[in-house]
Amino acid sequence: MDKFSEIIKMIDDFVWGVPLMVLILAGGLFLTVRMRFFQMRRLPLALKWMVKNEEGAEGDISSFGALCLALSATIGTGNIVGVATAITTGGPGALFWMIVAALFGMATKYAEGVLAVKYRVKVKDGSVLGGPFYYIERGMGVRWKWLGKVFAVSGLLGGAFGIGTFTQINGISTAVKGFFDPDTAYTVTLPFLGKYSIAVVLTSVIVAVLTGIILIGGVKRIASVSEKIVPFMAIAYVAITFVLVVCNITKVPAALVYIVEAAFDPMAVTGGVVGSMLVAMQKGVARGIFSNEAGLGSAPIAAAAAQTNEPVRQGLVSMTGTFIDTIVLCTMTGLAVVVTDAWKQTGLEGVDVTIYAFQHGLPTPAPVSSFLVMISLVAFAFTTIISWNYYAERCLTYLVGVRPKVTLAFKFVCVAAIFIGPYMTVSTVWMIADIFNGMMAVPNMIAIFALNGVVVAETASFFKLKKHLN
Repeated sequence: MDKFSEIIKMIDDFVWGVPLMVLILAGGLFLTVRMRFFQMRRLPLALKWMVKNEEGAEGDISSFGALCLALSATIGTGNIVGVATAITTGGPGALFWMIVAALFGMATKYAEGVLAVKYRVKVKDGSVLGGPFYYIERGMGVRWKWLGKVFAVSGLLGGAFGIGTFTQINGISTAVKGFFDPDTAYTVTLPFLGKYSIAVVLTSVIVAVLTGIILIGGVKRIASVSEKIVPFMAIAYVAITFVLVVCNITKVPAALVYIVEAAFDPMAVTGGVVGSMLVAMQKGVARGIFSNEAGLGSAPIAAAAAQTNEPVRQGLVSMTGTFIDTIVLCTMTGLAVVVTDAWKQTGLEGVDVTIYAFQHGLPTPAPVSSFLVMISLVAFAFTTIISWNYYAERCLTYLVGVRPKVTLAFKFVCVAAIFIGPYMTVSTVWMIADIFNGMMAVPNMIAIFALNGVVVAETASFFKLKKHLN
């Protein structure tokens, strides 16, 4: 490991230590208990409202469009690469902690959605702006504005150089190269970087150009693309992984038992190294946050743009994102990785682990299985890139105001980052993303704790007026 990677790992271990994991899990648990398991009781209503838009309400995009925007950001490499990474480094028990974090995270995501709509504002270009930076400033008071700026700067960096670019393009290029040029037979020499597969270079160029074209269209174009791609790709991926699980149904009971046992085993054997309950919890929670973003504070930025006059309604819609992303999609990927023993294979990391699972778990030729993983990852990661650019752009607007030239320059920075991502190691890009995620999560969770009374009051008032829903 080179010096840069060592430094990044030290920072990552510090940021994602026990305190932050406890903060995120405790926040979700606190809200769950205080609101009497609200997210479980109201999930059917939330799923019903998920596809039902509110007519004539204020906002930039439809409620469903806001959900698709948030889902397109969350359904990314975390669902395919992140789950595999969590299990190979933390053992199968990491999947258990990922699901636990998601169950509590649904309450957190609900609170984020409520606060985002309640404290959003209209900026001078006529668009709606909201998110943790505004519910920190307007909800907690102006003296806490510095904390909102910490979140905005972290979100800006994460969107430009972390979860929004590096991890996604790295996953895309690895998957494309693995399918079209697995032996690196066709290479090109890049200045200062050395030889790389032509597949990797072309992928970075094509994705960067497509991203730039979509970003110029703003939030409405991003939401339009998300509404068309997200539902189809989510259903298709669930169908494929469901077939894999059914084909290996005899192994599922033992796999489920092992996942639970490994979650609490103080010395669980994980992929050739000795792990622990703490490692499983750390990797599961970190990868879960990366995937569903509950507690991270990114999804409220999309929720704030929704056309709705009812914060509670959007909060309910927002929490379905965590259910779909982690409890459905990540669980399916995790089962695929465990029942096929893909996580035990030495020399594999990232997307290669999931590709192995599909190749050995599906009743299709290996090239077909690899192609399915590649297409899924490309679709997931591409929509994540464009959605996270929107998040980062809104963070920039909060920091500097409506400045079109600055925003355009920032978009070019994000596009440039897409060129860089493929040439960094998998572990390094994930650690960088984790660091920025943690820097966003801390101020957001502080606000969630501070404003929990507002969430409870808004919820009680809403359901008191709409007694027919009780």
